[in-house]
Amino acid sequence: MTDYSSRPSGGPDDPLASSFATSYAGVVSFLAVANEGSFARAGDRLGIGRSSVSRNVQKLEAQLDARLFQRTTRSTSLTREGELFYENCQPGLARIAQALEDMRELRNGPPRGHLRIASTPGFGRKVVAPLLRGFHAQYPDISLELLLGDRPTDFTSDRVDVSFREGRMEDSGIVARRLIPMQMIVCASPAYARVYGLPRHVADLAGHRCINLRTATGRMKEWEFKVDGLSQRCQPIALHTFNDPDLALEAVLDGLGLAQLAAYQVCDLLRDQRLVGCLDQHAPDDGGHYLCYLSRKLLPARIRVFVDYMTEHTRLLDLECSTPLAMAQTHERQPA
Repeated sequence: MTDYSSRPSGGPDDPLASSFATSYAGVVSFLAVANEGSFARAGDRLGIGRSSVSRNVQKLEAQLDARLFQRTTRSTSLTREGELFYENCQPGLARIAQALEDMRELRNGPPRGHLRIASTPGFGRKVVAPLLRGFHAQYPDISLELLLGDRPTDFTSDRVDVSFREGRMEDSGIVARRLIPMQMIVCASPAYARVYGLPRHVADLAGHRCINLRTATGRMKEWEFKVDGLSQRCQPIALHTFNDPDLALEAVLDGLGLAQLAAYQVCDLLRDQRLVGCLDQHAPDDGGHYLCYLSRKLLPARIRVFVDYMTEHTRLLDLECSTPLAMAQTHERQPA
């Protein structure tokens, strides 16, 4: 700790700006002297010299236009004004001590506080929201706020603690923990497959009824494939377009067409044969579902336990799947 000087004024309407440095250093030195009963011992406690403590107190006395200590060669005691100022400082000192204790508890004590969580709508409804009940049962002192949206999360302006993201992470400014692979599967209802058959090659999509998704930015989401070892994107002509993956899934279940959807949405439906998959041989490289936050350092306990809980329990859900291609190949186009 070093000697402080006054900071330049922030303007006539901001007296705190011009006096904060002097006030802060002076009050800290004043309290140390009052508690230790000596300028020398106060300097030892603060890690600065006796002369620095004396200068800080003198500047505070000049600012207050009051003498706070009665000094003699043998003793230092509070004046009446000093006693009054010391008493008035106690509530603020107690608040600061409590704030420090609260921060230590947030870091090391039982997890508590408020968590603001962002997720894409589909993953939030299917995966995140169902797991929050178990998390809250284990950590009842943590309140939860879940925000669903396709717009990329801005941790600072949105005041978000944790975000669930999809695809491929390119932002080096965040910590991204991969939860599960993000498989993309082209699927249809058995009823659609019986009437229209299923595509065997990417080019066959041009002859099918397709269902597209529009992103939060307004652009149409492209379908991704891998053909002859190379990534390929296409934009099938669609009879139906939605800006919500759950609505697209409902349309597929209703037999309205084909859609390329994330495995977490459809794996159970594929196992129950309510959907059939196709074009598995051209499935794109997996992206990922990620749990993201801003820093590894000094992570509050409430965020740390949430990250660990969601990582463990998401991986237990068995959201990866291989689609029944053999079944899909048995569906030939029937006469309309």
